[in-house]
Amino acid sequence: MALDRPAAALSHLSAARLSGLLWRGTSDADVRLTDPEHNRRGRGFRVTRAPLDATEIRTLGAFRLTTPARTLIDWAREGPLEGAVVAMDAGLLARKVGPEQLVEAAARARRWPGGPRAARALSLTDGRAESPLETRGRLRIVSAGLPAPELQVEIRTGGRLIAVVDAWFDEAAVAVEFDGRVEYTDPWRERSPERVLWEEKRREDELRALDIGVVRIADADLGARWPRAERRLQALLASPGPAIRRFDTTARARGRQRSG
Repeated sequence: MALDRPAAALSHLSAARLSGLLWRGTSDADVRLTDPEHNRRGRGFRVTRAPLDATEIRTLGAFRLTTPARTLIDWAREGPLEGAVVAMDAGLLARKVGPEQLVEAAARARRWPGGPRAARALSLTDGRAESPLETRGRLRIVSAGLPAPELQVEIRTGGRLIAVVDAWFDEAAVAVEFDGRVEYTDPWRERSPERVLWEEKRREDELRALDIGVVRIADADLGARWPRAERRLQALLASPGPAIRRFDTTARARGRQRSG
């Protein structure tokens, strides 16, 4: 507003903040704007010159800012791949943006600097991931050369729902559960941490009783401890699943946001 650039709009991480698209791994002290005619950098702000169609701008109070789809693609053109996929997954899960909008925004930016990087991030996106940990774990699995798992899969036996697993490898009948600390320190549906732990144990016991392999991956496993988790997962995937299945599986079309 102080720059008095009526054609400009808040963009990148500045627009992401206002749109609620941030996650804990992002930071940028500068106010970011996009302008179709001018580049400019000053103390505490940066204006990037890039095409800006009227359909890619929305208003929020006194501010003009890029739409969620344009914001996420701009972010992906500049930022690290993991952060971009986490942000896209979260935006899709919260229904702040639709997959078609992201595809359209990525196609428009395909010849811009960083356009291929944004397209790569979009190709790895799956809005059924219900937490940043699930997205980061999925990316680690894929980068290890393992097949991409199905997400949010309901497992039933005798018509009874046993579990909804975060990731599923159908051929080997292997479930992956991503354990975030918030699940236990701030459990939802008014359950105590002890109740959460008990339910998790019972659920895992039932899965194993059906000859389903289970791998639990925590945030710490994605760092230096990843080789151990990867070897465990590779070993389970190397063996076929049970010849006779006493369970049925159904992948959910959408992830579900957790709230208290």
